[in-house]
Amino acid sequence: MPGFELFGAEEKKEVNDVLETGIYMRYGFDGPRKGIWKAKELEQALRERFNVKYAQLTSSGTTALTTAMAALGLGAGDEVIMPTFTFVASFEAVLSVGATPVLVDVDDTLTVDPAAVKAAITPKTKAIMPVHMCGSMADLDALMAICKEHDLLLLEDACQSTGATYKGRALGSIGHAGTFSFDFVKTITCAEGGAVITNSEDVYTKCDAYSDHGHDHLGGADRGADGHPYLGYNFRISELHAAVGLAQIRKLDKFLAILRNNKEVLKNTLAEVPGITFRRIPDPEGDSCTHLTFFLPDLETARAAAKAIKAAGLPAFHWFDNNWHYFRKWDHLKTSSVLTRFAAPLMEALAQYKTKEFPASDAVIGRCISFPISLAWTDEELRDRAAKLAAAVKSVL
Repeated sequence: MPGFELFGAEEKKEVNDVLETGIYMRYGFDGPRKGIWKAKELEQALRERFNVKYAQLTSSGTTALTTAMAALGLGAGDEVIMPTFTFVASFEAVLSVGATPVLVDVDDTLTVDPAAVKAAITPKTKAIMPVHMCGSMADLDALMAICKEHDLLLLEDACQSTGATYKGRALGSIGHAGTFSFDFVKTITCAEGGAVITNSEDVYTKCDAYSDHGHDHLGGADRGADGHPYLGYNFRISELHAAVGLAQIRKLDKFLAILRNNKEVLKNTLAEVPGITFRRIPDPEGDSCTHLTFFLPDLETARAAAKAIKAAGLPAFHWFDNNWHYFRKWDHLKTSSVLTRFAAPLMEALAQYKTKEFPASDAVIGRCISFPISLAWTDEELRDRAAKLAAAVKSVL
């Protein structure tokens, strides 16, 4: 995801503001920083852009997830339902708070299948965590109905879908809390960073403290006067990273317009190839269009198509064979390969993944290829890539 492709004078200006003060930490040093508070500015920009009451920056999307889970009260013995297709950070965050990840099948949206979610609910289920993968969204109406019926929390992992919407509302703003990643290859980037957004004052207050060693931030200019109502960790973002993100979020609408135009050209060209079908998007108007995702008739054809696309000098993600994003390759999770031991009940719960299979997910992910979309292409480069993509796919069909 391509925010880094359009770095320019805007990012340099914001970073230079911080460099000139010499104050790189987001808290304290009130005098020397001369009124420069980039993290506060970015949090305000997030609140305004995503129409939420509260936003808390963190050091990464992963720490944003961990912070949100802690603030929502998730912990040992709680089950969090999540998809088999996501980045490993999603289940890492669940494990980081001592909770149990319950993986369920995805459907042709590439997000959790609501029917599979419903079937996975047990008395231990505390939350559903849809992951809005590759720029698009889960079926949030269905998931919210399930949460309401069973009194469950909805935590949106929107780390790959910054700027996408569902029926006019920003992804991440719909559940009890939502998270974003602003790492180097996300829609907008801080180089490294993340955020939790929420409309709950209680959740926000806990996120604010948890991400800074438990500081309650009530001591004014004296950090040593802060209280610490509970334990926390150092998940802070720096002023330098926040400065980059501040420039980037001001460009978000420009980025989305370019991505949507480029995806339309690519999709219209590829649609002329017989045998191709496309990812189902619950709200097409809200797609952030970071990827064009399509399906081939079967696994072997998809593998051949991915190989042909790469041979044409183009990128292609065949997620079935990707080491990081699909359950099939998560051997370290399946075998509980950890450096610090989990509690015995969590180890017992994870043991199921040594042998568990997800044939419904395999049937979706095995046929699926995602083509990443750039901000930097000229019109000529876009049309050249569209033609080469279609030709490569057609060559194996």
